[in-house]
Formats: sequence, structure tokens, C-alpha cells
Amino acid sequence: MDWSTNTTWQKKAKEKTKIYQRFLNTVKPAELIKKLPALHEEAFQKIDCLDCANCCKNHSPTFKSTDLKRISKFLRIKETDFIAHYLKLDEDNDFVLQQSPCTFLNADNTCRIYEVRPSDCARYPYTDEDVFIKRKSLTLTNASVCPAVHAILEKLSAV
Repeated sequence: MDWSTNTTWQKKAKEKTKIYQRFLNTVKPAELIKKLPALHEEAFQKIDCLDCANCCKNHSPTFKSTDLKRISKFLRIKETDFIAHYLKLDEDNDFVLQQSPCTFLNADNTCRIYEVRPSDCARYPYTDEDVFIKRKSLTLTNASVCPAVHAILEKLSAV
């Protein structure tokens, strides 16, 4: 399935936000966290990020100091030049991209800096870690951006 053009899952995710929220508010975190790695694996056997790239088209990662060092070295530019050219400070005083979609997203949905991408990108959509339950509002937002988050919430909330 081409997740980038099929918006049925996005519509369903938005319609079911309250159901997902109720589920996340009532589930026992320890039990859910144990289930996440297997559900993450199952979802990503069916979903290819390169078919979608909604995260890269709609969100910006935060760039930590280790990300700044690693990426600027990879691009062979000074950290200050990397920041000036690509980043801005958001309302939380975090470095984020100046524009959307991501500057480093290629036309074929690959990433120009994939080998050194920010840790937020490498961890996204957090479906195999405790962030999934600890940051419920982020998970709910991600459900309408990432088909894997939606698929996992669908499976969990149906039980």
C-alpha cells in the first residue's frame, strides 16, 4: 500500500483520537511497554517509511548538540554555519528546521543525511519505547502523521 497517497488511515486516526486518548489514559504503562517492541516490529514489516515520509514532510526533529556536531562534520561545514543556514530556535528554545518539508528529504523520500540523522529521526515514531506512553499527546499527534503509530493504536485499542 502506498501510505503517502492513501489518506483513509489518517482520517480514521483523527476520528478515533478520543478513543486512543482514553485507551492511553487507562492502560497500565508497564504492560503496554512490554508489548511495544513486537507491535513495532509487526507494523514495520507492513509499512515502508520510504512510501510515506510524512514525518519528514510535516515535522521537524529537535537537534541536540551531539546531532549538530555529527551533521555539520558530515556536511563539512562549521556548526555555526549549519545552524545559521538550516535551523531556528522554537518556542521551547530547541533547534528545529527552518522549513518544512525537511531540507534533507530527497524527491524519492530518502534522506540526504540518513547515516548521521538527528537522534529524534532515528527514534521516530517512538513506537518501541516508553515515550509512546509517557508523551501521550505526542503519540496522539503522531497517529495522524505516521501509519505505524495508527496501526499500533488500532491494534491496542481494539483489545
